[in-house]
Amino acid sequence: MGRRCHAAAALAVLGLILTTFTASQAQTLTARQSEALATYDRALGDFKSILAERRRQIAAKEPLPNLPGQALYLARVAVISAYKDLTDAMPSRIGKPNKFEIPPAYFDADIEPLVDEYAGLFEIMEAPPAGAQNSPTPFKDVVDLAVAIARAKGLASGHAEAAGRISLGLFFAETNGKQNVRNARSNTYMGSFQTGPSEDRNGRRKWESIKSEIAAADPALAARDDREEARARGTDHRFNHWTNVRNGLMNAHADLFREIPGIVKTLPDPIDQMKLFELIQIVPTPTRSALKSGDLLNYRVSSPTIMRHLRNNSIFAFGQADRSRSSASFREILAAMWLYNRKFEKAMAKYAEIRAH
Repeated sequence: MGRRCHAAAALAVLGLILTTFTASQAQTLTARQSEALATYDRALGDFKSILAERRRQIAAKEPLPNLPGQALYLARVAVISAYKDLTDAMPSRIGKPNKFEIPPAYFDADIEPLVDEYAGLFEIMEAPPAGAQNSPTPFKDVVDLAVAIARAKGLASGHAEAAGRISLGLFFAETNGKQNVRNARSNTYMGSFQTGPSEDRNGRRKWESIKSEIAAADPALAARDDREEARARGTDHRFNHWTNVRNGLMNAHADLFREIPGIVKTLPDPIDQMKLFELIQIVPTPTRSALKSGDLLNYRVSSPTIMRHLRNNSIFAFGQADRSRSSASFREILAAMWLYNRKFEKAMAKYAEIRAH
């Protein structure tokens, strides 16, 4: 009996010590740490709230607001930003790696299920419209079109293959490899390559200018193109996978395929090559200027508009230190595109699978 009393007393003392230690820890937080912790807790609560609201609206089949994904996107950015500020203030909060391959200083692996739910809601909100014209070979289509266009632009076989691999990366960057999707954050950009109406028309016009050359080199691909054109007649070409990929590549990327030999020398990592071409989507003018400069990696951008476009595409978007940047070199921009790494790794694996067959 005495031993039990002593054990209970010892446990009570231990509990008091732990409580005192925890309270002491809380009291020793600096003002910056306390503010960072409170900001993260609020951001996480807001993220959970908007997830629940969209989930409820979709389940109840209620009309969704205009751009229903924008509030979700901003809430996710706020969570990552607030966590980075928290780990800057309290490095001990940096935890274990996560399945999204986000640097642990930016992301708490315990909230992985919330991001899975986020992705699932976007998949529902961005489902292709009725009548969208899918392809049974969406990934191969991207590679085949890019290689054919690159060959028409004068590239040798090896560099034309690089164009195919890079273009597959763009497909994953824009839509995670999903064809004919809508856009929950934009009423303008749609389809497998997320183009606007004017970009789609411009790409189609450019395709017509090289179509005869491509037909002479690859009659089978030209025949497929004729079939897809006939199928898409009278519809929005952005919701035919083939024509949207074709027009998207011709609009923004085809002319730069000629630069691939020099690009692969400067950027031997295939994922960096994909990142550079994705920047053609995001900030086309400074990216072209950087390529022409002769010093791509050290070319610096400082326009507030360009920095805002980068942040709106998850580059320098997370945490006060990143968001306060007023300029960046292309070397720094490529390094900051870590959120794209997982998508481009998937593209690399899919490309290897296609070529293995």
